[in-house]
Amino acid sequence: MEEILLETEMNMQSAIESLDKRLLNIRAGRANPAILDGVMVNYYGAPTPLKQLATISIPEARQLMIKPFDKSSLGLIEKGIYEANVGLTPNNNGEVIILNIPALTEQTRRDYVKQSKQIAEEAKIALRNIRQSANNDIKKLEITDDEKKALNDDVQELINKFNKIVDDKFKAKETELMTV
Repeated sequence: MEEILLETEMNMQSAIESLDKRLLNIRAGRANPAILDGVMVNYYGAPTPLKQLATISIPEARQLMIKPFDKSSLGLIEKGIYEANVGLTPNNNGEVIILNIPALTEQTRRDYVKQSKQIAEEAKIALRNIRQSANNDIKKLEITDDEKKALNDDVQELINKFNKIVDDKFKAKETELMTV
């Protein structure tokens, strides 16, 4: 019985971690190297994460600087950034690639808030699916109805706790996005 609760909590925690990663990729008008987490570069025929090919630093609040370990990969990195469709145009000066992050317009901020809300809703759906799975496992147990009810209540407490976490993370992201 405890295993079901532990497994359910672990699965819900993974859903929250996934939410964190997805929210991190929504930019808030400030330079954040996480924007480039999904960028893959076709390096010697193999898709390689940008992080493994270069150092990414923040020389200014609205600028990312990518300094490749191998200068011959500059063009490939630039192409990878274009293909990743992160919404930024790379400037290659032969040594490093500079990404200037434009200030967000009011409409862009609202669009990003909508996108964040969608991601938060998807996280809640994932949590509900995890709860449903746990409840189905509880139904299969050979225990009394009172024990099943108590377990279902515990699972409901878990989902309430994790839904609050999702709401808090969304509110924090919304505040971050709408702050000029």
